[in-house]
Amino acid sequence: MPDRLYRPVLTILTLAYLAGIVGLQVPALSPLFRSLVPFNLLGSLALLLLFHTDWKPSFFFYCLLASLLGFLVEVLGVHTGFVFGVYEYGATLGWKLWAVPIIIGVNWLMLTYCCGVICDRLNVPVYLKTILAASLMVLLDLWIEPVAVRLDFWTWLEPEIPIRNYIGWWIVSLVILSIWYGLPFRKQNRLAAPLLLLQFVFFIVNNLLFFFLIEP
Repeated sequence: MPDRLYRPVLTILTLAYLAGIVGLQVPALSPLFRSLVPFNLLGSLALLLLFHTDWKPSFFFYCLLASLLGFLVEVLGVHTGFVFGVYEYGATLGWKLWAVPIIIGVNWLMLTYCCGVICDRLNVPVYLKTILAASLMVLLDLWIEPVAVRLDFWTWLEPEIPIRNYIGWWIVSLVILSIWYGLPFRKQNRLAAPLLLLQFVFFIVNNLLFFFLIEP
């Protein structure tokens, strides 16, 4: 991808995430911005893949497998409560199949991709890269959960978010990222780190705003 497109794309992504932070906090705008969440995730992945550097068949296989595995694990989780705990999806993430938003597979692909790229830069054995990338996924989920519940991404049917949710996230991430590191394609993408940073900023700021604006 030409260098001249990097700054415009990064600017578009940054403005989109900042607009999402503001729009989701303004009551009059919140319904509109909630309806845009699936399109934001899909657009984020599309822009991320513009900067992928190695379109081998193994990479297409990874994209398909990560999306499908992420989606099917969520189906198992929703219908059994075994993987993450007892929960159900709300309306914000859009169209559903088997009670799970179709876009959730895109989210698993995008986040594991970003974490995989970032940790691949580390000068450590591949098994440690996999562990660190999966742990980075869980660190992000710690910030996602409170916002997701407030914005009707999903609802926990338990008194509190169970610890097995984070254990489940780590194990599923570890499996997907093991596939990522095991397949022979270049793990380079200059947009991965900024996009993951935007995800962290989005959820951290929303957590803080919900706390200060809603909590007594």
